[in-house]
Amino acid sequence: MNDQSWQVGKEEEGLRLDKWLAAASRLGSRSRALEAIERGKVFIADMEMTVAEAGRRVRAGETVRLWMSRPGSAKRKAFIQKRDAGLHIVYEDDALLVINKPAGLLTIATDAQAGEASLEAGVGDYLRPKGKRRPLVVHRIDRDTSGLVVFAKTPEAQGHLKEQFFKRMPKRIYQAIVYGHPRPESGTWRDYLWWDEKFLIQRPTREHHPHAKEAISHYRVLEELGPTSLLEISLVTGKQHQIRVQAALRNHQLVGEQLYLAERQPRRPVEFHRQALHALRLEFRHPADERRLKFEAPQPEDFSLLLGKLRGEAGEKKGRK
Repeated sequence: MNDQSWQVGKEEEGLRLDKWLAAASRLGSRSRALEAIERGKVFIADMEMTVAEAGRRVRAGETVRLWMSRPGSAKRKAFIQKRDAGLHIVYEDDALLVINKPAGLLTIATDAQAGEASLEAGVGDYLRPKGKRRPLVVHRIDRDTSGLVVFAKTPEAQGHLKEQFFKRMPKRIYQAIVYGHPRPESGTWRDYLWWDEKFLIQRPTREHHPHAKEAISHYRVLEELGPTSLLEISLVTGKQHQIRVQAALRNHQLVGEQLYLAERQPRRPVEFHRQALHALRLEFRHPADERRLKFEAPQPEDFSLLLGKLRGEAGEKKGRK
């Protein structure tokens, strides 16, 4: 089959991408559609589609390109959304690994945490039998935050990826459940923070503090749930504990938060065993060929159950009015 492009018709709007591609007039089966997506052959608006986007809903007027002759696509090794050695591997190739980290697991153990289980150690155990080098750290998320983390397999890939993060190029989208209803419903949080080495905590400060680092996040309210809200937060900078401290500074402390507490505490705290924060989406350039990679980790069960509980309680309260 040659390279082709199709335009989504009005009557097809809302179909899953893989189902839309599986039509007889296109690829003819769901398995062929998924294989094309896995091998990086499917593009919408010049953006490569990943398996995480196989369920994306197509929109009328979009042009979907099938690049069958893409160089190197026949040899790509991608292990998508599988579990191996206890890891939830979202993507793997010769340069990098993307993992969906569960809450409660360290990304990297510090010297003070030596002996504790960590994602880095788990990835190392996974790579060692394959005769590959230890994983190289690119970025991290907090122990009790769930979601996407990327590791490099080579120093070259690590350097390229770290440079992207330094230049604020990757897109990092989180979901958080917070107390209160932020106003306006979308906006930007901008603060100056300094890392207190003694207490291992971020502290707010002024711009001219000798250790001040700028922290910037964009937020929007996705849903109001009684006394809480579900937020989507896009990191511009990536300081340790950034979302947690910025939310608390605005009296929108995360549900389950134990470290960064708002001045105005909730009257009836929602019971949750960790901070309600999930690294949902991660987008960056591949270190080898610069293609755009985009991954999404579905909400973990505990996060989804909490949302369901809050929605149910909000609905009951609304029904009583």
